[in-house]
Formats: sequence, structure tokens, C-alpha cells
Amino acid sequence: MDVGRYAPSARAVDWGLFAAVAVLLATGVATMFTGTPSTAWVIDLHAVAGVVLLPLVAVKLWRVRRRVAPDRLTGRRMLSLVLAVDATAALATGVWWIFGGTLDLGPWGLFHLHVGLGLLVPPLLLWHLRYRFHSPGNVTRHGRRDALRYAGLVTAGALLWRVQRPVNDAIDTAGADRRYTGSREEGSGDGNRFPVTSWVADDPDPVDAGQWRLSVTGRVGTARSYTLADVPGDASEEAILDCTSGWYSGHEWRGVAVGDLLDAAGTADAAAWVQFRSVTGYRWSLPLSEARDAVLATHVDGERLSHGHGFPLRLVAPGRRGFQWVKWVEEVRVTRRRELGEWLAIFVSGV
Repeated sequence: MDVGRYAPSARAVDWGLFAAVAVLLATGVATMFTGTPSTAWVIDLHAVAGVVLLPLVAVKLWRVRRRVAPDRLTGRRMLSLVLAVDATAALATGVWWIFGGTLDLGPWGLFHLHVGLGLLVPPLLLWHLRYRFHSPGNVTRHGRRDALRYAGLVTAGALLWRVQRPVNDAIDTAGADRRYTGSREEGSGDGNRFPVTSWVADDPDPVDAGQWRLSVTGRVGTARSYTLADVPGDASEEAILDCTSGWYSGHEWRGVAVGDLLDAAGTADAAAWVQFRSVTGYRWSLPLSEARDAVLATHVDGERLSHGHGFPLRLVAPGRRGFQWVKWVEEVRVTRRRELGEWLAIFVSGV
């Protein structure tokens, strides 16, 4: 089989692999923040890059097949082969997830395995490039032909991604019930009976309702403090919690409107952000205008929030991914600037 007749040149394949991995990594991280339909293009781009990567990996392995024969393997080539296997496994688990696949790995599942395999690709690729780096200038000799073939690959990838949805619908797989984020529905409208997940190591002891207080502080006219009995519960919000673990759940949330808390405390002219802080140290900020429309929930579908779901208060932030819905909230802090340290705090809270 003459792979060269149909595939981009060797250098173009190498740089195509690098570009596809870079796009997959960037869009993979960005999917954590895609909570509204207007950002669905990020998931689409991630999927198309994955489809394009698959034939490029196949072509690369075909061209180097003699170099990775058992009798010619060296340490460097072995690690390069590990890179290829890992990239292929990441792609395979992603496709399996799209078509409704599942895998029980204790507290983890197929989606987590896909993410873990994907995150292994960049360091392995960087190691590989340490010994196999080539200047992109070498690509120009076949520039027009390579450009046409890459255009064909991207077009084919986009078409395959579009086709998978009707295929899922036709064969009635679990993948047919995915949201645009790729998440599958679990426990909608059923009170506390939806998955309990925590970001990183957050796992506090149950909150003592008698000792707990909600504080409203920062750039406010008058700092406020509320007991659980003081917290009004007359605001409600229909919202979908879409978790980066690969599931979503729609509920009616009831509690206190953040806008009411801010009005009671009064905000300074310089106020621009509202930070929600958990008893674990976990915290996340929303722009002031968005925060005013959020709810701190005490109930879900008429049931008091369970501990696992954030009792006594959980932030409900429509359009945001689940890890931004802070649980066990004990402080609402109004600030002029967003605290950069919260990006670190979300990875070390609970440790």
C-alpha cells in the first residue's frame, strides 16, 4: 500500500500531529468552562481535532513500522511507541464515550480515563520532540498538496462529527442523550438523588447547622452575618448542573437570591466581583452583574440539600460548569479585583 499517495508528506504529518495535540489540549481544558450553547463550538473543535488525529497517528505508525519492530526497539523508540499507544487510547475512549460506552473504575469512570490518557499525551510528546524535532520549514516543498490533503482531513472530521449524532439516535445508544457538552443526564428532578462529586480533595465533615454562619463581607456598606434560620428561602431557579465528570442534572433550586444579600449589605462603587467561599477553603468568583442573578440554594426539588450536595448552602450559577457551583458556602465576599489565588485554591482545598 502506497501511503504517500494519499497522506501528507512526512514532515507535514509530524507537524499535523503536533498541531492536533495542541488543539486537543487547549480545547480539552476549555471544555471545563463551556456552560452555555454559545460556547459549544469548543466541544465541536475538540472532537474534530480528535478525528483528524486518528488517521495521522495511523499514517505515522505505518511509516515507522520497521523502526519499531521488536528487534529494532531502543529506549527512545519504546517511549515514542508509548506516546502513540496513549494517544490512540485517548481517542478510543473518547469515541467509546460518544457512543454510550461505560467503564467502572471505582470512583472513576470512562470519561475520567479519557481525560487522564489525554493529559498524558503532552508530556510524552514534549519528550518525543526533544529527540525528533524538525523545523517546519521542511514542510514547504509539498505545501500545496499538503494543504489540500489537510483541508480534506478537517472536512472529513467535521462531517464524521456531524454524522455521529443521527447515528447515535438511530441505534438508540446512551450517547444519544448527551448534552452539547458531552455530558449524560442523571437524576434530573429527583431531589438529592443525583451524583455526589467533589472537586479534587474537598470532603469536609458535615456542617453543624447550629454553629454555621453565612457572612457577607468585603466592599460592602455594612457586613452581614446570618444563621441558617435567618437565611430567606423564597428565591427559586430552574437550572442544569453540568459536571465536568461527564453528567448533567436539571433541578428546581430554592434558597436566597445573591442580589438580595448584596442589596441588604450595600455594595461599594468599586465592587466588581463576588467571591463564594466554602468551609473547605475552596472559592470561586463571578462578575458582580452575574452574581446578582445567582442563588444560594438550601433546597433541591423541595428537599433540603444533603451534606454531599452542599448543605447548608450551595451556589447555583446557571451557565457555569459544576465545579464552579461552590458547595458548603460560608462567606460571600465582594471585591474590586478577582483573587488570583483562587485558581490555586481550587486545586489544593481540602488537602
